Amino acid sequence: MAETTPPTGTNPQQAGESREIQIKVDESDVTSNYANTIRTSTTFEEVILDFGLNMPVAGQQNQMVFKVHNQVIMNWAGAKRLALSLSQLIRAREERFGEIELQPPGVGAPAAQAKND
Repeated sequence: MAETTPPTGTNPQQAGESREIQIKVDESDVTSNYANTIRTSTTFEEVILDFGLNMPVAGQQNQMVFKVHNQVIMNWAGAKRLALSLSQLIRAREERFGEIELQPPGVGAPAAQAKND
């Protein structure tokens, strides 16, 4: 986006103009991690997002461990902006490729049947 400047001595809102601000993104220190699950918790002022991996415990069929790799702490306004952005992304993806299944077909079915038997 290019930055626009209103004429000298005018307020952009008074002149009926909007002011665009150019944002430069610095990704020089970024690291990437994969997460297949998230845990959320809250305080009065913040939302805490723990990202990590659900992994089976060796030798334990019915046990998983949640290994947290990253934690993001946001204020509520930032969390709402994130929720709106993710909602838009998901809606666009599903419109193009179909509904995203939260539980893939067949996953978890044998355990559910075993409990009912």
